Amino acid sequence: MTVMSLSGGPSRLLHRLRPGHGSALSTWLTLAAATIAAVAAAASGLASLQTTRTWVYIPLLAGVGLALGVLALTRFAAFVYLLLATRTVVDLFKLSASAAGNTATNSASARGLDPSTLLGVLFLVAGMLWLAAQYRSRERVPMSRLGAAWLVLIAAGALSVLGATSPLVSLMGLLRMLAVAVMFLVLEQLLRDARSIRNVLTAAFLSLVFPLAYTLFGFLIGSPAADIKSSYTRITGPFNQSTTFARYLAFFLVFGVALLPYLRGKAKWLVVTALSLSSVFLMLTLTRGALVAAVLGLLFVLVAQRRGKAVLALAAGGLVALLLVPGLSSRLDAVTTEDAVGTGPTSNTLEWRFAYWAETLPLANRNPVNGIGVDMTQYQTDVAKQPHNDFLKAYVETGLVGLAAYLFLVWQLVSVGVKAVRRTAGNTLNRAVAIGYAACAGMFVIESIAANVISSVVILWYLVTFAAVTPVIARIAPVTSFRRLVARAPSANWQPAAAASSIDPATRPVEN
Repeated sequence: MTVMSLSGGPSRLLHRLRPGHGSALSTWLTLAAATIAAVAAAASGLASLQTTRTWVYIPLLAGVGLALGVLALTRFAAFVYLLLATRTVVDLFKLSASAAGNTATNSASARGLDPSTLLGVLFLVAGMLWLAAQYRSRERVPMSRLGAAWLVLIAAGALSVLGATSPLVSLMGLLRMLAVAVMFLVLEQLLRDARSIRNVLTAAFLSLVFPLAYTLFGFLIGSPAADIKSSYTRITGPFNQSTTFARYLAFFLVFGVALLPYLRGKAKWLVVTALSLSSVFLMLTLTRGALVAAVLGLLFVLVAQRRGKAVLALAAGGLVALLLVPGLSSRLDAVTTEDAVGTGPTSNTLEWRFAYWAETLPLANRNPVNGIGVDMTQYQTDVAKQPHNDFLKAYVETGLVGLAAYLFLVWQLVSVGVKAVRRTAGNTLNRAVAIGYAACAGMFVIESIAANVISSVVILWYLVTFAAVTPVIARIAPVTSFRRLVARAPSANWQPAAAASSIDPATRPVEN
């Protein structure tokens, strides 16, 4: 999508660098990118003689950052697609796990050097600059209620920083939330027609390639990435925790199963392969919340699409998994069995959660209106963990204001899916996307009751991607396969604000 041309400021730079200004510019940009990559590789190789990973990664990250910056200025849509397709690679190069100390200051300093943080800052700068150009143009998309809900939550988080004992930690947490909000607002503007829908969904599903290949390769060589908690070995994929990997796989598994009947040819077999691996790896994470949410999400999708035989297959597969997957049945039993997972503070039993919630709740008494600050709970308790409940986290860390904002966000996330399901025709790809997203939104709410989903930026990026796609596909002409999404579906471009009154009520965009 070409960037809107505005007079003055950074918009003029975007206008000058936009596509279509001659092949010379493309040639020079290609040479510049190649030079940057070569210099970064050489510098990184020299720096590998040092004793820490930081000196190895910094030159490489600088080169990649410059290349991404050039791409953002010249092909912003491609920049967003690339981020969606490769975001799952970034956490593999995390630095803070080994550098973080016990104090909030050390933790914030270490996380500031993480590639995920640097990438988030780059995206924020590019995304907000691009949004500023869009919002000053006459062809911008009106902000949805879900977009407004994200901004309200960000405002509540900013207010909570005033009460934080370590403002730097809260500011970094707020920046991560802001990156998710900006991703949704950017996609809300980028998604104008059927072609953009297919591009975004393709980029999102391409993000599965690296985590699945990385994990499969680990099993082939006999040492998959994993962590050991309370005698359980749980695979982590390229992420820092098994819970993050599990939630990521659960969202794509459920959304992919919803789309599966409308895929054709090689695309269908590739997705079937990816979903098969995802289901196996999801069980091997032994993450109870994600497993329960995935089963409920799959049941919703299969019942809503009237796939009775698939429901029976799901039930049979669940029984087989309980019998064959090592540790799965005992891991599920450990929800209520105290001694099944040890006696340490990381036992993750239901009893432990109730006790920790009781310890965490009084922290809000100090600032009941605006809270103790985003991400500050883990620095105010002896256990040093997050609340394991996003509703409680919202109240304790951002106060009554933040809790109201979070409830508004949850309501809008669910509302988008419900409205889209109601407004799409049955037996179409449009309905499949709506059902898949509605299931994912429900899974988000279910997992938020006993986990810290709102803190997982990589998970939220893909959730808001599905959320941004859903209302757009609900208003285009019905299509029966992913392949025909562009060929058969007419454009669904938004009308300029000045001409909004002329939109026919039957084709008016879905309000979300």
